[in-house]
Amino acid sequence: MYDALIIGGGAAGLSCALILGSAQNKAFAQDKQIAIITHQKTSHLQTALFNNVLGLAPGTTGESILDKGKSQLTSLYPHVEQIDHEKVLKILKQTNGFEIITNKSTYKSKIVVIAVGYTSLINIKGLEQYIEPHPRAAVEKDRIWLKNTDHLIEENLYVAGTLAGWRSQFAIASGSGAHVATDILTLWNGGKHVKVHDKKI
Repeated sequence: MYDALIIGGGAAGLSCALILGSAQNKAFAQDKQIAIITHQKTSHLQTALFNNVLGLAPGTTGESILDKGKSQLTSLYPHVEQIDHEKVLKILKQTNGFEIITNKSTYKSKIVVIAVGYTSLINIKGLEQYIEPHPRAAVEKDRIWLKNTDHLIEENLYVAGTLAGWRSQFAIASGSGAHVATDILTLWNGGKHVKVHDKKI
């Protein structure tokens, strides 16, 4: 049983995982079991080129960010389990959390964060009731979102990134994932607001 399982290894999912992982020394987070299913094939970062993102060198490719993001997570926060080469097929609500069924295995988690792309091709069973046309995308592009309030779909079920209703902009998707992570950390901290920063000594 995971305490938090993130589905999707794009900008939002990896950002969420990095923030959750970075709280490992906090008393309320140090024993939490965290995992991310790093499916990236449908991430729009695969073909992205960045010249207008603060902190990224012009010419940085989205593909390199995907690779470096996973390596950064492994290097800094190895306690966050990365589940590779699996695609989520179904999410089932249970009395004490959720059951997540992939093409290879079954997992259980108290909290789930859905951070996959916002195309209408999404085929994760169990989410149908939340799917609506995307509020910030051109109608002809046939984009969707999972209806939510401030990233929360229902208790312990979050959505991050473009699928949360945000525009397809790297900085926005990353921030959305970080937002969800701090909400989860706040929940773990008994409702006391949390942000996690490293500082130079």
